[in-house]
Amino acid sequence: MRAIIIDDEPNNIDNLRELLTRYCPAVSVAGHAGNADAGIELILKTRPELVFLDIQMPGKNGFDLLKSLSSYDFEVIFVTGFEQYGIQAIRFSAIDYLLKPIDPQELQQAVQRAEGKIAEKKQNAQLQNLMHLLMESRQKSEHRIALSSARETRFVKTSDIIRCVAENNYTAFFLRGGEKLLVSKPMFEYDETLTGYGFLRCHHSHLVNKLYIKSLLKEDSGYLLLEDGAKIPVSRMKKDAVRLALQNGL
Repeated sequence: MRAIIIDDEPNNIDNLRELLTRYCPAVSVAGHAGNADAGIELILKTRPELVFLDIQMPGKNGFDLLKSLSSYDFEVIFVTGFEQYGIQAIRFSAIDYLLKPIDPQELQQAVQRAEGKIAEKKQNAQLQNLMHLLMESRQKSEHRIALSSARETRFVKTSDIIRCVAENNYTAFFLRGGEKLLVSKPMFEYDETLTGYGFLRCHHSHLVNKLYIKSLLKEDSGYLLLEDGAKIPVSRMKKDAVRLALQNGL
């Protein structure tokens, strides 16, 4: 698997090269670049299958680099020093990223996932989705979240999600039209991200889109009645927060 590294810090490049040699022998590093412009030239020259891309670089950052490209026929693993701007969008699009210092096991897992995607020889729709999010070319209600099931990765508008239910280490997404999609990630991975899109955590097992709340039923600690007829419990610990959120408007 032909890869390149784009990072403005030589020590980080050397460290990643060493980790790849030791833990990911299937990866061959075809070159490296120290800034976005040089990175674009290197991508066009080497046609890599995998790009390790630092987010924060002087001048143009990693996202600026990607915005300069017209197509994405490679996989990207982002590398960043801290939980900075853009991480939420990366999670939203189900793209891999590594925090520095890089953990060898996390590196191996990210590379294995990239190998699987490359083997499918598909255009990287997840990266395209990330670019749409970062460029804010659509209204927030039109943003799509990548939901990976056993069979596929679906891109679903947040406004089409009615609610989410935790099912052990999986999350069930209930969509407009009555469709249920079982996703192979626990719900806590979606809680923080979807909260920014008008979702309300009313129970440890339930996350509800406020667009579809019809009323608050005053039974026990309370229930949320949704427009599709679903009756969602409100936990005692969440009761005050739910009432406050509803008072502030749906």
